[in-house]
Amino acid sequence: MGPVLDILALRSLIAVADCGGFHRAAAALKVSQSAVSQHVRRLEKVIGRPVVERQGRATVFTPDGQALLGEARRILAAHDDALRRLLVGPERPAVTVGTTEHAADLLLPAITAALPGHQVRFRIDRTRRLDAAVDRGAIDVAVHLAEASAADGVPVGSLPLTWYAATGWAAPPGPWPVVAIEEPCVLRRRALTALTARGLEPYVVCDSGYVAGVLEAVRSGLGVALMATAATTPDGLRVRDDLPAVQPAAMSLRARSGADPQVVTAVTDALHTVLAQGRR
Repeated sequence: MGPVLDILALRSLIAVADCGGFHRAAAALKVSQSAVSQHVRRLEKVIGRPVVERQGRATVFTPDGQALLGEARRILAAHDDALRRLLVGPERPAVTVGTTEHAADLLLPAITAALPGHQVRFRIDRTRRLDAAVDRGAIDVAVHLAEASAADGVPVGSLPLTWYAATGWAAPPGPWPVVAIEEPCVLRRRALTALTARGLEPYVVCDSGYVAGVLEAVRSGLGVALMATAATTPDGLRVRDDLPAVQPAAMSLRARSGADPQVVTAVTDALHTVLAQGRR
């Protein structure tokens, strides 16, 4: 048998990214911190390369770690979906909803609550890939930043944006370092435009394929980031309200041909509600 990516180890890896470190991941998973560390080392042994590294007190994902994190999310989504089908049975229709990572913590619970009679599966991906999946009929509904898509969608509200930096971080003299999602990215472009207009001479000190990577880099003190406004300020970060305000980013929804209109309406209404609350 060849190398195997263990499900428990992948779940620990995702928890480290989402919780912001090994200690918080262990608490969320209700296991010891050493168990989480062993899981991550097991994954590193399988792929033959480090996936995380320490920068001061922060845990930062390597480029290989960020790539593995994306695969881990897809693998676990397929695993958990299969398990739900086997344990719950076919009586509840399945719906696949695609979203970008921006504000996933805000959008996913609202969408799930709007579809109580369905088995809801999520796919978190870049806008272009979500658009392609809708066109192929691989997902039922996609929600993303309208500006990032070349396809027409139904407006569902706007996503408030906030500047974040590490607690205690002080801007260096000279150009401002920015952490951002790799191109193409709407928030990256807006951040650089806003700081340039203020005369702060921004430059991208670190880019990442995933929001988790941006959070880790900002926590480590590499620079500032413009991100979707979180319900609560992420651990280790603080809001930088001294930086130029950036207008909320419009969100849109696309549905595949033949999608259940009741599902589309329920998701649309839920997004209108949660995004309106986020602006208050």
